[in-house]
Amino acid sequence: MGALDSAQGRRQAARVALSLVVPVYNEADTVGLFVEKVAQVLGSEEQIELEMVFVNDGSNDDTLARLMDLQALDSRLLVIDLSRNFGKEAALTAGIDEARGDVVVPIDVDLQDPPELVLQMLAKWREGYEVVLARRIDRNSDTWAKRVSASWFYRMHNRMASPKIPENAGDFRLMDRCVVEALKTMPESCRFMKGLFAWVGFRTTQVEYFRQKRVAGTTKFNGWKLWNFALEGITGFSTDPLRVWTYVGMTVSLVSVLFAIFIGVKVLVAGVDVPGYASLMVAVSFLGGLQLMGIGVIGEYLGRTYIESKRRPVYFVRRIYEAKD
Repeated sequence: MGALDSAQGRRQAARVALSLVVPVYNEADTVGLFVEKVAQVLGSEEQIELEMVFVNDGSNDDTLARLMDLQALDSRLLVIDLSRNFGKEAALTAGIDEARGDVVVPIDVDLQDPPELVLQMLAKWREGYEVVLARRIDRNSDTWAKRVSASWFYRMHNRMASPKIPENAGDFRLMDRCVVEALKTMPESCRFMKGLFAWVGFRTTQVEYFRQKRVAGTTKFNGWKLWNFALEGITGFSTDPLRVWTYVGMTVSLVSVLFAIFIGVKVLVAGVDVPGYASLMVAVSFLGGLQLMGIGVIGEYLGRTYIESKRRPVYFVRRIYEAKD
């Protein structure tokens, strides 16, 4: 009861410590706009003790220098400079590990995730929820290809994997400190944060919003990266792609037996028939393709096992910059 009373006390307190976790990679044009917007929306709220945790994920432009300039003007910025580009999932992990707030909100720097929504999330959190998802009402800001691929990914993932991940809900969410501490105990190297967020559970609700276009800069994701991201999510939380090859093999074997019976009956009725070269090549190519696909799926899981067995850290921090008092 002591821990429960403590959590309820934090929710009902006049002020709440809020940490925004913001991964950035080559976002020199957007970080200033983001800080200005957040300061306008959340900085003046008396009940919020604001912290902005920026994770510089190996940017090779002026992002870090721009963050240093902003930190000199606003002491609420904490800047984590990673030793190289580790990817967004690792950068999110680094920010969550260093965030000190009672509640933590991962958010994109391009302002497609509106800071205004954080106030609604906090209201839900004060009602007793430990996770508040931000769910997109539509995906009109995305291209047609991205909308279709995202829809198929959610269907495939939620059909095969457990737990299911909420459809059209990204990394933008509010998490109570107890959720953050649970995430920090999960050591895997191959990280699919949406899956990890769903796996830890806790009492969850959602708020809905329309996602806007980027205020500046360009997206760092392309079709190839999104494809690999989807594979990471499915193979990280489901063994169905391995199991399905058992049934594929059984089906092919059954078809082969039936075909053999058909050939035997045909020989008895119509005499010996010399099989054609084309049909033989089709059969060999088909079976060879199935075998290679099966080996590829096994390779995906074996690769994940190999990476995890090394127990390498998810990221390395070059330096953490805190504002001088």
